[in-house]
Amino acid sequence: MTDRPAFVLHDHRKPRPHFDLRLEEQGVLRSWALPKGLPTDPARNRLAVAVPDHDLAHLTYADEHKFIADIGWWEQEDRNDKRMVLVLHGRQGSYRYALINTGGKNWLAHLTKDQPSIDTSE
Repeated sequence: MTDRPAFVLHDHRKPRPHFDLRLEEQGVLRSWALPKGLPTDPARNRLAVAVPDHDLAHLTYADEHKFIADIGWWEQEDRNDKRMVLVLHGRQGSYRYALINTGGKNWLAHLTKDQPSIDTSE
């Protein structure tokens, strides 16, 4: 396994369809519920509700109501009390997001306009 922190995006079917973003940090998975998933357009933010941390075993957990939509590693680019900018390196590529705390448990997930460049030197 890698020493890079992992992430997983779970697709839940119950109780209502939604996604969960989980980021490995300090021995747990920091977690946000995303009713409509991660944004695919920089002009449209999506709600992300902070939920309790999960055990690292949830990184690969799946069942009949939850499956792994994406998995990989993540890196933090910037962070303060109100915002975290991170890059998710998943199965389908690398994408830069900002998680913006709007107060309490409510956050916004934002796909940044500037995206990581793709390394084609392989």
